[in-house]
Amino acid sequence: MTTRNKLKKSVLYFALAMSLAGVAVVAIEYHTSYFQSRYFSALAKDLHFELREGAAEHIRFPQHGPYNIQNGYTRLPVFTERLQGKGYTISRQAEFSPELLAYANWGGNPPYAVPSQTGLTILGDGGKTLFAAREPEFVYRHFNDIPQLLLKALLFIENRELLTEKSPTKNPVVEWDRLIQAAMGRILHPGEGGPGGSTLATQMEKYRYSPGGMTTDHREKLRQIVSASVRYYHSGETSRDSRKSIVLSYLNSTPLSGRAGHGEIHGIGDGLKQWYGIDFKHANYVLTAPSEVVGIDEKARVFKAALSLLLSQRRPSHYLLEGRSDLDQLTTSYLRVLANNGIIGEKLRDAAMRQPLTFVDRERFLPPPAFVSRKAVNNVRSELMNILGVNSLYTLDRLDLTATTTIAGDTQAEVGNLLQRAANLDYAKQSGLLGEKLLREGQLSALSYSVVLYERTATGNVLRVQTDNLDMPFDMNTGSKLDLGSTAKLRTLISYLEIIEMVYLKYRGMPPADLAFARNVAEDPLRQWTLERLIDNPGIDLRSLLDAAMLRSYSASPAESFFTAGGLHKFSNFDKLDNSRVLTVADAMNRSVNLVFIRMMRDITRYYTMEIPGSREVLLDRGDPRRGDYLSRFADLEGKIYLNQFYSYYRNLDPQQIIQRLAQRTKPFPGRLTMAFRSVKPEADLEELERFIQLRLSADALEEVDIAKLYRQYDPERFNSNDRAYLARMHPLELWLVKSLLEQADISHSKIVEDSAAVRQDAYAWLTRSRKARAQDRSIRILLERDAFVGIHRQWQRLGYPFSSLVPSYATALGASADRPTALAELMGIIVNDGVRVPLRQIDRVHFARNTPYETELTINPPAGQRVLSVELAQTVRQALAGVVENGTARRLKGLFVDAQGKPVQVGGKTGTGDHRMKSYGAGGRLIGDTAVNRNALFTFYIGDRFFGVILAHVGGNKAEGFEFTSGLATQLLKIIQPALTPLLATPAAAPASPGSTN
Repeated sequence: MTTRNKLKKSVLYFALAMSLAGVAVVAIEYHTSYFQSRYFSALAKDLHFELREGAAEHIRFPQHGPYNIQNGYTRLPVFTERLQGKGYTISRQAEFSPELLAYANWGGNPPYAVPSQTGLTILGDGGKTLFAAREPEFVYRHFNDIPQLLLKALLFIENRELLTEKSPTKNPVVEWDRLIQAAMGRILHPGEGGPGGSTLATQMEKYRYSPGGMTTDHREKLRQIVSASVRYYHSGETSRDSRKSIVLSYLNSTPLSGRAGHGEIHGIGDGLKQWYGIDFKHANYVLTAPSEVVGIDEKARVFKAALSLLLSQRRPSHYLLEGRSDLDQLTTSYLRVLANNGIIGEKLRDAAMRQPLTFVDRERFLPPPAFVSRKAVNNVRSELMNILGVNSLYTLDRLDLTATTTIAGDTQAEVGNLLQRAANLDYAKQSGLLGEKLLREGQLSALSYSVVLYERTATGNVLRVQTDNLDMPFDMNTGSKLDLGSTAKLRTLISYLEIIEMVYLKYRGMPPADLAFARNVAEDPLRQWTLERLIDNPGIDLRSLLDAAMLRSYSASPAESFFTAGGLHKFSNFDKLDNSRVLTVADAMNRSVNLVFIRMMRDITRYYTMEIPGSREVLLDRGDPRRGDYLSRFADLEGKIYLNQFYSYYRNLDPQQIIQRLAQRTKPFPGRLTMAFRSVKPEADLEELERFIQLRLSADALEEVDIAKLYRQYDPERFNSNDRAYLARMHPLELWLVKSLLEQADISHSKIVEDSAAVRQDAYAWLTRSRKARAQDRSIRILLERDAFVGIHRQWQRLGYPFSSLVPSYATALGASADRPTALAELMGIIVNDGVRVPLRQIDRVHFARNTPYETELTINPPAGQRVLSVELAQTVRQALAGVVENGTARRLKGLFVDAQGKPVQVGGKTGTGDHRMKSYGAGGRLIGDTAVNRNALFTFYIGDRFFGVILAHVGGNKAEGFEFTSGLATQLLKIIQPALTPLLATPAAAPASPGSTN
């Protein structure tokens, strides 16, 4: 053999040896994943994150993926920005390692232990769980909890090699034979279905993190394989435990479509419950227990249902909704395959094949809503929706979020329990709820009670209790507009004292001569009184002046009529014994005397009227050019009022019904009917008028009527709008409106208002005539009063009044403008805080994505309060409120609350009874209808220098008829819940939290 031949032979042997070595290496790698385990575990070792104080410098939030979207991870930057705009700061956040940041930028999914359940959790003060939404609801906690029957079926269908014990380093993410088979199928038969190459691990990466839960191309498949491999080698080169976690996570998270009333369904546990009505605990018992214990038919029913869910994952929306018969056939075919391969026995196969899949209606499993027990947490959820910009409670509840609230859970539960018991007759009797001006037997079930309690703390005013016994989602405290009666006297009192303070601050320190001049020209009583006090005592301090103002006297006589709200009104006192009295403001506050506060509101209105530039001159000088502007405003305003009233009469009627109603609005005299008809249908011919008249006059009357003459006599072209209205005895705006509706059936209300601008002015043209001076003055006074109430409203709004306007009437002092319980609580907080308005708060901390790479915690940074009342005024009002408990309408609470040493704690408040009724009047002011709308008893209160709130008793609708309870019912309720509040009131005041504290 030549040297060349020997060399060729050596090279061939070497090449063959290298090939065999390569094959050996590939074979070893195929069976052990030795190199993959080393590579991916080394890569994963540096992919870590750490929770640090403050905002992270390096973090990347995901952009897509159903799991990331559901849990809110994709929206965390938006959530964080919105929360920071509401006064929260990032106290802690996850910081990415440089390697993890680079890996995430490439598109990899960060490796971490994905929790089996997520969802909104609401914690009370002290860390007690008040609410927890879990998604999914039912999960396997541990691998060993999975029934072997279910486990074997899953692995046979989806991932047969996953739990093999051949090599501890085997990559659980890829089954190369299945992957190659699937790839060849795609190449050889493009566009056709076939077996997939995905393992359980890559399936989870897909339905959790891929865009839309789909594999869009080969690059996305590569990301799934790499991400899953990194995830399951994150703990080291050995993957045995990771394989078990894959099975566990898959069974807990596999998507199983969704249904109305529940939403998306994930995991076998929730799938069994939602689709088949099978309890998760029962299912696991049945699948685990011997057949002779549970019965082969029951085991078959549960197993077939579970198997169908495993199979439905391929096309869940089809199989679980419109393709249920297809799912039944597919499941039956797999029963045969499982039996043929020894996964299940023949008896189980045959029993399961005999049973059809039986789906259930969702409605059978909807528990009754727990509105009463969840009232406070539902308000927290609503606030979270608002802060985060989330559009539904469904979306909110599935966020991976924990919110820490200020609610005292134990006190909340106890108070709620007492309110529930108040509907029990025996309990009501022993608790003093029955009696005169309280309740009668048979009325208990109609009442709704509500309690809100706040605490003044070093970091702001925080909610401690918010509960009621109203078994519906509506919250009376935050969502209502109620007549709360004499609680409005508290706002009126503050307005009264503020005016005195404003005059004092303006004129104090002036020389006596200037004070005397100011007093001589002052025209409103409050300015006059204050200036007199300054003249008599130039050095008087503000608190002494305000104390003197509380001793100022008013008559309580109901004999006087008051021109307000455009007409003359009379008012009455609750207690007739007050009618002949002259009372100080303090006594009137204690006794809640109506006429004193009506006169006080008149004085307040006069002050704000005099503050309007030129208000005096416009009334005294008939030539003042501003009178024309006022009269034009009056015409526009009153015209709109009438127009709205007429619109309510005719809206939603067809033309024939409109004409019928028009005819009913005037007396059936030929001339009036003719003028009304021709005004609204000027183009109508004689025959139309004749038909109209004949339908509305008797035969005898028709014999005396010349309709042709009426047609000519009442030609609308002969008269202006006011003349036509006079002849028809109707308002000109009513005739104009009817004509507009007949000409444009689809005309909108806004278009009507827009088009009627000139008509409204024309309808009140009579008002500008010089001989109508008294009517002009009356109209101007009405507008000046409205303008004065704009000033009063601004003052009330500064103190938290919740609505956009006040009723311009002295009756606003008695509750005519309505109020809201939480707004009164906020007002009480201002008083307790010595005049500083501090936002009410119920959420201290929000914690997103705990133990994930996106973990972010934000803590409230309490804003500085805004001074809206002087210390002196707030303390004066607080003392007045104490008098209501000591000597007034809330005296049943006197001495009720004591401190830890048994000493009385000062309690103050204001009572109110609102009797909202809908009244209608006929000709001459005759009352023709009186229907109850609701009745309310409210007590807004403070207890000591820390706690304040409101307690409300409410009955609404027709149920309010026959109730005569007064505010004493609310004070009695506070007396009833006092034992439940005592432990909370006895707790020491909390120290201010340090910035970023997690305690």
